[in-house]
Amino acid sequence: MRVGLIVNPIAGMGGRVALKGTDGVVEEAIKRGAKPVALDFTKLFLNELSHYGLDVEFLTGPDGLGEEALKEFNFPYRVIKHREIKYREISGVKIPDTTREDTKTLAKLMKDKVGILLFAGGDGTARDVYEVIDKEKPILGIPTGVKMFSGVFATSPEDAARLLVEFAKGNAKLVEREILDLDENAYRHDEVKAKLYGKALTPYVETLVQGAKETIPLDEEGELDAIVEAIVEELEDGVYFLGAGSTIKKLKDMLGIDGTLLGVDIVEIKNRKAKLLVKDAQEKDLLEYLHRNPKIIVTVVGGLNFLFGRGNQQFSPEVLRHIPKENIIVVATPSKVKGAIRVYTGDRRVDEKLKGYIKVRISPWAERIVKVI
Repeated sequence: MRVGLIVNPIAGMGGRVALKGTDGVVEEAIKRGAKPVALDFTKLFLNELSHYGLDVEFLTGPDGLGEEALKEFNFPYRVIKHREIKYREISGVKIPDTTREDTKTLAKLMKDKVGILLFAGGDGTARDVYEVIDKEKPILGIPTGVKMFSGVFATSPEDAARLLVEFAKGNAKLVEREILDLDENAYRHDEVKAKLYGKALTPYVETLVQGAKETIPLDEEGELDAIVEAIVEELEDGVYFLGAGSTIKKLKDMLGIDGTLLGVDIVEIKNRKAKLLVKDAQEKDLLEYLHRNPKIIVTVVGGLNFLFGRGNQQFSPEVLRHIPKENIIVVATPSKVKGAIRVYTGDRRVDEKLKGYIKVRISPWAERIVKVI
């Protein structure tokens, strides 16, 4: 089987540094301390795939667009050198000088030569691939971005490998999945402007592919207000890392702080009063407050069923490994908790620590014990 593989080398760099994406802000991300992550996640995919003995040949892009990952493994591959890739150095970090046009050009050159096209990136990369491929060939995303709300992504790089194996065996049906993308500039200013760009063909096995982003049903808004109000009344003195999303924004508003909708805020509760310590915190800010034994309050991303790993990468493995599981407070309406919820930080030991079961506050008076996978 011949497989296309395109890597967006800057995908995901804006996550831990609270930029909520990387499009157009890679220099700012690096100045804040960001490092490339897409290559490492692509290697996790290839490493997992290497265990299955799949007879596969890759077509890929030059240098950081795929070649750099594949050369460390024994898979046969051919590089499509559509142009000479130059590198640039920003604050000591070397990255390929690539754009979305590289993704689109490679997809165009690959689509008639492969049975399936895989890409490593986020929603922007998914959109670029879809614009070229449409429904002519199946596509599958290796999740390496910040916001991955489209339905074409595997739940993890390792699951992308497992899904490719099932596709090769004929065990994965092809379904139409949503391509969603957000306006990143609006997203950075706490506005969610999502647009459906179409539906792509994607191999599907229920446990290996994520859902698409969903909003809270209007009939649950009142119930959510009551849950949040109850939690505010119960908060003890201490430091809290308040996560992203409309659910936790309600909590921030009830506490009377000027918190972000789509970022992580650090708050101190003392004598039933809240003080905003850091607004729109980066990973490095969270690390600085670990000595205060903080608690995390987060919600489940509706539709995606993710607790950590989608849109809140500020909660990095370095942060989460120091926070006891009992210090994680999860709030969600019943519709958001459909079966198991997921975590994927890229660090197996941290993920294993978080897996098992966790309490989710689903009403002012009730919690649900939910499995974390």
